[in-house]
Amino acid sequence: MIGGANSVIWDWNGTLLNDTHLSVSAMNRLLQKRNLNLLSESTYKDVFSFPVKDYYQKVGFDFQSEAFEIPAMEFIQHYNAEVTSCELHLDAMQVLTQFRSRGIRQFILSAMEQKALNDCLKHSKINQFFEAVSGLDNHYAASKLENGKRLIAEMNLDAREIVLIGDTIHDFEVAEELGCRCILISNGHQSKKVLQKTSVTILDQIGQLLS
Repeated sequence: MIGGANSVIWDWNGTLLNDTHLSVSAMNRLLQKRNLNLLSESTYKDVFSFPVKDYYQKVGFDFQSEAFEIPAMEFIQHYNAEVTSCELHLDAMQVLTQFRSRGIRQFILSAMEQKALNDCLKHSKINQFFEAVSGLDNHYAASKLENGKRLIAEMNLDAREIVLIGDTIHDFEVAEELGCRCILISNGHQSKKVLQKTSVTILDQIGQLLS
């Protein structure tokens, strides 16, 4: 499925970690507190986007009455309190193991804050698969493009030999800017309907990478 690529850059949330349900429940706690309409998982996957500030506005937050940082930190507190209950997607461990056995270099490029990301990986016991793990220096989940450029430079990678695997249009956009191929998986944070706005291969679940 990844052709002649010798390196894979993984997104984390929604791609390897099955955390969509937690993101929905954490957001619904914020929405309920503000008497806003709650989200179903299917609605969430249709409206979630990057930067997440735009997504917050889509679901009803008014940043004239409160700063974005207030609900953003509330969300992170709810999310981090329960993220250890989330498991890897089915077949994720098998895919990571197979790629390693084939000599494919593996990395993580995430919009999650670096320390929280490190803690998640440690809990999931999969650090051994990755040569480098790149998260953001804040909790506000903006673009990870600059970190991607830095990762490619520091690890001496050839973008033409990389496949970036993610679950959002932002992953596609980052891959385009980095000059590497992209595969998207539709059982994460955005629906297949949303992902089909791109021109790349879309899989239903991670195990299909082994076909």
